[in-house]
Amino acid sequence: MTTSTDYQFWHAETTNFKAQRYTETAPFTTHQLAVSPLHTLYVEEVGNPEGVPVVWLHGGPGSGCSEKHRQFFNPKLFRAILFDQRGAGRSTPHACLEENTTWHLVEDLETIRKHLGIEQWIVIGGSWGSTLALAYAQSHPQAVKALVLRGIFLCQPEELHWFYQEGCSFLSPHLWDNFVNFIPENERSNLIEAYYKRLTHPTDTALRLEACKRWAEWEGSNLKLSPDMALQASFVADDHAVSLARIECHYFMHNAFFTNETALLNPQRLVKMAHIPTTLIHGRYDIICPLKSAWDLKKALPAHNSQLIIVPAAGHASDEIGVFDAQQQALEAYATS
Repeated sequence: MTTSTDYQFWHAETTNFKAQRYTETAPFTTHQLAVSPLHTLYVEEVGNPEGVPVVWLHGGPGSGCSEKHRQFFNPKLFRAILFDQRGAGRSTPHACLEENTTWHLVEDLETIRKHLGIEQWIVIGGSWGSTLALAYAQSHPQAVKALVLRGIFLCQPEELHWFYQEGCSFLSPHLWDNFVNFIPENERSNLIEAYYKRLTHPTDTALRLEACKRWAEWEGSNLKLSPDMALQASFVADDHAVSLARIECHYFMHNAFFTNETALLNPQRLVKMAHIPTTLIHGRYDIICPLKSAWDLKKALPAHNSQLIIVPAAGHASDEIGVFDAQQQALEAYATS
């Protein structure tokens, strides 16, 4: 790695750390955890029951966990907790927007931690998972041993405008047309609002499903530096597209339920997590969540216990070469410190 005061570049050829994608193993236990009269979460534990606790926060919101996420964790070292957030994956009710806010998810994390008898855990998340991790760390700093965050997303208006109105559209015009042309021209000044009307249509199920697929396709097609057709196909599969699109748009219509007082870069919120060791990892060519958010967050964190790793030839996805490696190194360093 080459080092500066503010960031490091990840160069595989200059580090002795060699990441390993661990063989996918079945959970040693699963839970159906009721967090309200309405919502029940699917939770699984993977690896070593006596290992270092680490919780994985998936993206979206609404994307859910997959079996490949189990491969991120050394099964001898970690007790890894993976769960589907409200309305996502195997949690029920599927794609439900009721009682589904950032602050519900923050408290769900505490419910899971206490249910599993964990005092402190490492929190790892990417994209929306980084947003939720920060909100959780600022709300319950005593529960967090360390943070490993990828593809930083702070849910600021400029970030939403970039991806859903103008900005990324300049880099992916061949994909943007399919997203924007679904909406009549007279509604295109606010595409999030226009999609929300269709994603929540009370009676037209065909319109809802098509809106979900268009929304999910736009995201899935921009995830990686090089196109990944299998990944793109998984994003538009019916169940995944419905939960991802409906829940994401619901959150973004409401600024992810942040206020000026609870915004992630609010100094009064940041000071609460100032003692938590934090590693930020970001692909240089991440066009879903541009590098600026990671840069702004790094400048707001204490220099002595935070680091920003920029992966020169990577996009947004967690399994991009270099991104995956940097995640592994940070996780294992925190686990053994």
